[in-house]
Amino acid sequence: MTVDTTPRAAPRAALLPPPFRPRTLLSRALSVPLVLGLSCFLPLAVVSQPGEGPRDAAFWLQCVLTVYCGVRLSAMVLTARRKLLQATFWMFCYMAMGVAPLAQAVLGRVPTPVVGPREDLVQAVALVLLGCFAFDVGALLARYRARRRGRGRAADRGGASGARPLLVHRRRLPLLVLAAFACGGLLVVKLGGPAVFFSSRQEIIAGIEDAGVSGDGSQAGQAFLRGFGTVPPLIALLVYTRRLVTSRRARRTWSVVTVFGALVVLNAVVNNPVSNPRYWFLTVLFALLFTAFPVSAVMYRASLSLGVVVALLVFPFADRFRYDEDNTRQIETTSFLEPLALKDYDQVGMFANTITYVESGQGHTYGRQFAGSLLFAVPRSVWAGKPSDTGVMVGEWMGAVNTNLSSPVWAELWIDFGPVGMTAGMAAVGYAAARVDRRVARRAVRGSPSGGLLLIAAPLLAGYSFILVRGPLLQATGKVAIAVLCLALVATHRRDRGARLD
Repeated sequence: MTVDTTPRAAPRAALLPPPFRPRTLLSRALSVPLVLGLSCFLPLAVVSQPGEGPRDAAFWLQCVLTVYCGVRLSAMVLTARRKLLQATFWMFCYMAMGVAPLAQAVLGRVPTPVVGPREDLVQAVALVLLGCFAFDVGALLARYRARRRGRGRAADRGGASGARPLLVHRRRLPLLVLAAFACGGLLVVKLGGPAVFFSSRQEIIAGIEDAGVSGDGSQAGQAFLRGFGTVPPLIALLVYTRRLVTSRRARRTWSVVTVFGALVVLNAVVNNPVSNPRYWFLTVLFALLFTAFPVSAVMYRASLSLGVVVALLVFPFADRFRYDEDNTRQIETTSFLEPLALKDYDQVGMFANTITYVESGQGHTYGRQFAGSLLFAVPRSVWAGKPSDTGVMVGEWMGAVNTNLSSPVWAELWIDFGPVGMTAGMAAVGYAAARVDRRVARRAVRGSPSGGLLLIAAPLLAGYSFILVRGPLLQATGKVAIAVLCLALVATHRRDRGARLD
């Protein structure tokens, strides 16, 4: 009898889900009532309210869309791994494309008039639902591709196998801090001091006009000044937050703690909720929370849950920060639905107006709007036919007095590429979001380097996705470009002692 003494290959490490901890198990148990509330109780509570809205095809499609978004957001809350980009996408969909439009359908009142026939609104809701489904298909394709690539190799403990992750360069970080204080200080000086930032957004706009950077009806100067005055301070704060959370040595270094404290003060001035748009403050809040608690399942679930509550109950009453006391619009309501029908949740209605705009004879733009967003920095003196914001363009066609209107990503894709291009584009967005979420989940582990750039950029992108998905893209791309410049300034592949941040 012969014995086979040939050495056998060691079995591959199995990809196991992270082990349950008592706190995680408890947080899941406590989230069950919220999950039922998102998917069942809150939609039923909205539908049961009295209102003058017709119960037609648009209404019932809106009900289906709300429940679908509630189920998907619930899945994000209960997932074993944090999915930052997918979670914020579904959170936006549930708020702005689900509950708020459902309340508007029940009451028969909308914040922005829908100028076309009812059939265009039905088509808009159906296309939003189709886009949400395409987003899920893209996410599933990303998961399938990742599983196929992982079959032939052992589990990787430190991130993507063979990849050299981008890190924050230690010696270039002071340049980012210097730029943050210079840009933030310039914004404060231009507007007349810190006190202006705690008055109202109306005072901020008046200060920008007095500074001479927003003349002749152009918003480029205002966007440039506010972008550079708010984005570098936020990114510098995120880097130092990440450094203090992950490095005991940094917490014992007085210079690091001092710079962090100064950045907190600077951001409290230029990025506070009084003088900034509500969606930007939501960006700041989510970016800080996801950076400060990179591996906390409890904080992740609490952020999503409280975010829905804040967006639906606090946002509609936040106009007191937009105007001074004499011009503050008082909200008198006898129903919790009315603020949702009177405020900023006009995304579904504006998608319907975009459909009407195209079908009225204007036609699709075949990438022109998207090109204008990518080439936002090209001045109109060079590009005479540079397109305007999609929301502004449709608003002017409608004859709206206020053309500062939203244009959700569904509308941006549809006006350029039609229904097929919109579906493919939403699938691509879902695929990209799932890929980034998977990389973040692999690298967001205890003991990961303090200067991991992905774990700083992903929380920022997750927070800013509220603005990107809401649109218009042309308005949103300016701050994205500034953020890319700031991150590129400190990015490096080097891991030696002179470059590594610890």
